[in-house]
Amino acid sequence: MVKEGYWYGLPLIVAGVGLLGVGLLWPGKFFFLAAAFFFLLALFVLNFFRDPERPIPSGAGLLVSPADGRVVEVCEEEEAGSPRRRISIFMSPLDVHINRSPIAGSVQSVVYRKGSFRMAAEPQASVENECNTFTLCGESGEVIVRQIAGVLARRIVFWKRVGDAVERGERIGMIKFGSRVDVLVSPEVDLTVKVGDHVKAGSSIIGTSSLKASE
Repeated sequence: MVKEGYWYGLPLIVAGVGLLGVGLLWPGKFFFLAAAFFFLLALFVLNFFRDPERPIPSGAGLLVSPADGRVVEVCEEEEAGSPRRRISIFMSPLDVHINRSPIAGSVQSVVYRKGSFRMAAEPQASVENECNTFTLCGESGEVIVRQIAGVLARRIVFWKRVGDAVERGERIGMIKFGSRVDVLVSPEVDLTVKVGDHVKAGSSIIGTSSLKASE
């Protein structure tokens, strides 16, 4: 459980207990139904902030998914004048929302951009929505990860700073309440996922660096 989950979940539990107590003093369906609503909402919130351990694959040149969810787009595009392959992963409110590093390396840059809050599954979300973009450089070359806000997700969290070292599959941040993560890799990376695949952060392999494999 991420510690933020307790800050969101405990007040809902307290409200549910309070309504249940009132319902016992003044019997009536309203207070019991209201208490049940708050308990269910607390369960949803606590489930959202869960943080399970994950087996991290080992092996040269492997890239793992930075997010749980469904692959909604795989395409070719340019980033800062260089060709890239982009994998877009949509996270529903039921998915684990902890983001993990796809490679071992170091954080080269972090750029936060304000923007709109379109549906995260839409293609335009990559260029129009509020997002946090960070660049990693390490074992598999340079990898760019973009945390994108959505309709419900208005809070992007990134726990690292420029210069920090990260391990493959290490926890690096989260996006609260449904969102999307884009991964941009070099054309030399052999992708192992396609649109419609479901992936898990830190444990699902999304590609292999052919540059690394050829060394």
